Amino acid sequence: MRITDLLSTESIALDFPVENQTQVIDKLISLQVTHGNITDVAAYKKAIYAREAEASTYADCGITVPHAKCNCVTKPSLAVLRPKTPVQYNPNDAEKSSLFFMIAVPNDNDLHVHLLARMMQMLMNKDFVAKLHTAKTPKEFLSVIDAQEEAQFGDESIMKEDTSVSTGYRVLAVTACPTGIAHTYMAAEALDKAGKKLGISCKVETDGAGGTKNVLTNAEIAACDGIVIAADKNVETARFDGKPVIFAQVDDGIHKPEELLQKIESGNVPVFHAQGGKPAEETQSESVGHTIYKHLMNGISHMLPFVIGGGISIALAFLFDDYAIDPKNFGMNTPIAAFFKTVGGAAFNYMLPILSAFIAMSIADRPGLAVGFAGGILAMTGTNFLGLASGDATGISGGFLAALLSGFVAGYLVKFLEKITEKMPKSMDGIRPMLIYPLGGLLCIGIVMCAINPLMGLINSGISAWLNSMGGVSKVLLGAILGGMMSVDMGGPVNKAAYVFGTAALASGSFDVMAAVMVGGMVPPLAIALSTTFFPKKWTPSERRNGIVNYVMGLCFISEGAIPYAAADPLRVLPSCIVGSAVSGALSMLFGCTLRAPHGGIFVFPVVGNPLMYVVALAAGSIVGAVILSLLKKTRTDVV
Repeated sequence: MRITDLLSTESIALDFPVENQTQVIDKLISLQVTHGNITDVAAYKKAIYAREAEASTYADCGITVPHAKCNCVTKPSLAVLRPKTPVQYNPNDAEKSSLFFMIAVPNDNDLHVHLLARMMQMLMNKDFVAKLHTAKTPKEFLSVIDAQEEAQFGDESIMKEDTSVSTGYRVLAVTACPTGIAHTYMAAEALDKAGKKLGISCKVETDGAGGTKNVLTNAEIAACDGIVIAADKNVETARFDGKPVIFAQVDDGIHKPEELLQKIESGNVPVFHAQGGKPAEETQSESVGHTIYKHLMNGISHMLPFVIGGGISIALAFLFDDYAIDPKNFGMNTPIAAFFKTVGGAAFNYMLPILSAFIAMSIADRPGLAVGFAGGILAMTGTNFLGLASGDATGISGGFLAALLSGFVAGYLVKFLEKITEKMPKSMDGIRPMLIYPLGGLLCIGIVMCAINPLMGLINSGISAWLNSMGGVSKVLLGAILGGMMSVDMGGPVNKAAYVFGTAALASGSFDVMAAVMVGGMVPPLAIALSTTFFPKKWTPSERRNGIVNYVMGLCFISEGAIPYAAADPLRVLPSCIVGSAVSGALSMLFGCTLRAPHGGIFVFPVVGNPLMYVVALAAGSIVGAVILSLLKKTRTDVV
């Protein structure tokens, strides 16, 4: 089967006057009907619009390919429309369309996937497209297609391509970000849309905060062409042994989905091999900075539930207690307060060992977990050789920084033990993970942490004393810097650096820093939402509709809601959001607001210190950001 087998001169309209999507679809459907293969025109039209609702079928270079699978289609067919003047098919399409190809296939047929793939390959030839634009008659148009298809594919049938991939998904993907809240699902959606646009069947597994969803099966893995892993934390990869695998950052999944899918389909991706029952090192080169960032974020993402759940519970204890009963025992004076503080402490007090444990696990897999946890305990207690010599197992806690260090040291210690024992007799393979790694790793991390804890304790105490001694102006400046950092890349490394600093301050008892960080992160989506609401002529209809969602995302402290707007217009959106976030962070510090939970948005406002002024700080920054953004944006002439 060839493309010309699906076309006829009656199903091609050249230089036909149409002005919008509705007219385009109506004309193309009338051309499809000439094939006599559509039993229910209304049902087919509904299927076309349903597909457009998922994502625009605009391909590139002024070419759009509306398509639908429907039970009312008895056999595959094509229709072609070349409008008299280019048409803006969808508001968000990169440019107007000058060629339309509509595909109709039965519901039990995947021919459209491979037909799309063949057409896209042909349409990449600029000379071919130019000939389509200048063809005088439908017959000449058909001849141009036939000649190009013959030149590129010879006698190869579309159906022949279909048989090789008739079952399963051609490309599989896994997406994961450190917090598992926004980037994970944004990357999954981008990959899914890119697959539909390119005609590449794709399934995406998401490793988010709510657990793993849409899990890839062994059968799907065996049948696919390759796998894309777009993740900023470690995911389970041993199951992909023997398959072509691309390792990429989660941001690449959001911004470069088509490039990733096309690379898999190119066949130039290295085959991934697992070693010793656990993932081998990634075949693609990865910078040292990103490797460290990935390990750190693996620890942070596992630590957050302990900090959030425990921190909110402890905050509730102070909310429900009576300070007048015993000021020295505030938080434990009443039974309900004692309950919340005790339960909260059961989680919050172990945030440092959890952080250390999962950094180590990210580096050395499961053997690193116990060693990292023990290192985190030693970092938390500040245990050192001098204290042990006098019978004291506790010292000055090294805090967050010591736990970070212990996690990395523990992970690479276990990796070193794996390396030096890998040539032991095979008969001892069972002893290595059960005895050598945990015992040797535990003793080594104990020596290291007891040696460096005094220094880490001094550093941690110095940072705490510096934060506590900061005057009004200095604290306001710190709040402005941290708030602004939350908007620089909205979930990226700079944002995460500010967030990690806030969490570290939280662990040290500086609750005002965390308050400034969270309010700064809430501003970007809210500023954009306000601008789309009160300055609608600055935005497209689609941007205005999506702006409403940003109210929810901003109030929930999901900064990533602003990413699509920042990506589309970074020179205006980013400076506006940074200024707005800096204003909110500075005001939060000025008003003395505090926060014991590192996440939650408006849901943790009841446990915020000075909540009324915290709302004022948030509103002020959001309004400032919205006003600046609206002044910078040009009024659109194509919207009403």
